[in-house]
Amino acid sequence: MIHIKRLQEDGADVMALVGEIDASSSIDLDLAIAKSVGEGFTKLLIDCSALEYISSAGLGVFMSYIEEFREKSIQMVLFGMNEKVANTFQILGLNELLKIAADKAEAKKMLA
Repeated sequence: MIHIKRLQEDGADVMALVGEIDASSSIDLDLAIAKSVGEGFTKLLIDCSALEYISSAGLGVFMSYIEEFREKSIQMVLFGMNEKVANTFQILGLNELLKIAADKAEAKKMLA
C-alpha cells in the first residue's frame, strides 16, 4: 500500500512516497507521475524517505518514463532512500539511469 503526498516547492513537484510500492500500488505511482507531467511540471523530486519497499513493478514505473523525460527535458531526482530501497536500485543498475540524491538539498542542487 502506498500513499503519495504531492506539494509544489520552488517550481518543482515534490512527491513523498509513504509505504510500499508493489504490483498493485505501482499504478498509483504511475498515475501520480503522469498527473504531474500533465500539469506541466518539468522538475520532479521524489521523496523516498518513507518508502519501505519497492517491487520490480514500481521500478518499472520509473524506467518507463526515462525516454519521455529525456525527450521533454523533464528532470526527476529521487532522494532519501533507505539502505534496502537504495540497494534494490543499485542491484538492477538503476542508479546509473536515474538521478538519485542522498537528501532533498542535494536533490534540489541536481535540478539546478
